Amino acid sequence: MRRKEREIKSKKEMEGIIQEAIICRLGLSVNDQPYIVPLNFGYENNELHFHCAIGGKKMEMIRKNNNVCFEIETDTKLIKGEHACVGWTMHYSSVIGFGKAFLIDEPDEKKRSLDIIMKQYTGKSEFEYTEKNLRGVGIIKVVIENMTGKKNG
Repeated sequence: MRRKEREIKSKKEMEGIIQEAIICRLGLSVNDQPYIVPLNFGYENNELHFHCAIGGKKMEMIRKNNNVCFEIETDTKLIKGEHACVGWTMHYSSVIGFGKAFLIDEPDEKKRSLDIIMKQYTGKSEFEYTEKNLRGVGIIKVVIENMTGKKNG
């Protein structure tokens, strides 16, 4: 990291950023073609969980290459300077990481993932899902291999 004074070294602090966030950007790549998509998500035990459609570009790409990256930020604020570029900056807290993505098909695992996602937004931990709902939803689980944090402001 070039700006060491902005580096977040504490995993607990990085997890705090992740738990405050409402959007995670997931980066995928197949045949040197990158693709990034903003998603609702949940985080628990070094894993990210995403709710999505059963088919589509994300799912096809993960089936071909399950190496992914992700980006999450909170506390963003543009700081304006008096002159172009001089004094302008951005306050933020961010986490960037890499991991392996897995498509979840088993109903009990889907329920667990959906509970984690719902907890991210509601603070509650258990919900009811119909069998039809579980069959009709796609779930991506990312096992995080490493991540870094950065903060300004």
